[in-house]
Amino acid sequence: MTADSPLGDRLDDDDYPAYTMGRAAEMLGTTPGFLRAIGEARLITPLRSEGGHRRYSRYQLRIAARARELVDRGTPVDAACRIVILEDQLQEAQRINEEYRRAAGADRSGD
Repeated sequence: MTADSPLGDRLDDDDYPAYTMGRAAEMLGTTPGFLRAIGEARLITPLRSEGGHRRYSRYQLRIAARARELVDRGTPVDAACRIVILEDQLQEAQRINEEYRRAAGADRSGD
């Protein structure tokens, strides 16, 4: 299989659900129960395989890792999930704000 194959493309995709619950938990150094808990808190929603098994993407694993850092420092799971969601919303708002600033700067320089 080459890097140009459809599977290679999917594995390069941050949103492709390539990891089973067991593998995801192993990679994060946590338990499947932790992954279920952050799913119940709606931090991440794993996709399901045809057999109904949870599958996680690299993007979801990064989010889960951030939540785990907070939990490891003593933050309750629900609070850690809320913090991660708020951090993500703040980052997105800052990105949009920067786009507006660039667009406004381009408008002013064209006058």
